[in-house]
Amino acid sequence: MADKLVIGNWKMHGRHAFNAQLVKQLLSSEQVDRAGVALAVPAPYLVSVGELLKGSRLSLAAQDVSQFADDGAYTGETSAQMLADVGCAYVLVGHSERRQYLKEEGDQLRRKLLNVIAAGLTPVYCVGETLEEREAGRHFAVIREQLSALDGVDSGAVVVAYEPVWAIGTGKVASLEQIEEVHHEIKAECLRRLKGSATIRVLYGGSVKAENAAAILSIDNVDGALVGGASLVPESFSMICQTATKLI
Repeated sequence: MADKLVIGNWKMHGRHAFNAQLVKQLLSSEQVDRAGVALAVPAPYLVSVGELLKGSRLSLAAQDVSQFADDGAYTGETSAQMLADVGCAYVLVGHSERRQYLKEEGDQLRRKLLNVIAAGLTPVYCVGETLEEREAGRHFAVIREQLSALDGVDSGAVVVAYEPVWAIGTGKVASLEQIEEVHHEIKAECLRRLKGSATIRVLYGGSVKAENAAAILSIDNVDGALVGGASLVPESFSMICQTATKLI
């Protein structure tokens, strides 16, 4: 079985002193310090956290990327080439919070995806439905539309993360049956859209914690986890990574 990929998303958290202490504690755990674990940190701290990770097996991830491919007059933007230059391996694209607060969608996200791939990095493309869409029975249609951004992309170049919007930061978690059926649908849709999509990896994100990680990561078609708040707590993140290692 392929490694279960675990990505810790720090969201808009962190200061130099906190980051240094957190990374030190994470690296003290052999369950965290392994291939198949990455930290997605705020842009101002990518370089300093990258330095802290040197000599370890952890990967660095960015939380966003510019839709513009080349250098130019795009004040405030960070290109995929810049992220590659500072040592990132993964880039989150289309996280639900960016869709919700910054109205990112469609062609903009596809441009971001292609820029990340062209820079030699792996995009982690996030999809998921709101509570209103779930209750209206539109969740599959919404996710299929979001996955249209992947048309023609080589499956080996991208990771998909399913994060039901209603379960992010709320403490709510989708049922195991809900997770399984959506992951199955995502892989089926990817087979229709991606080149060579038998290799597609789909992560689950949405209030993943040490207490529920084993049940979630044991589900068929769940190839890892995108972890939010628990990634800021060394003990919790270490336990999630340990669970993922046991299931390899």
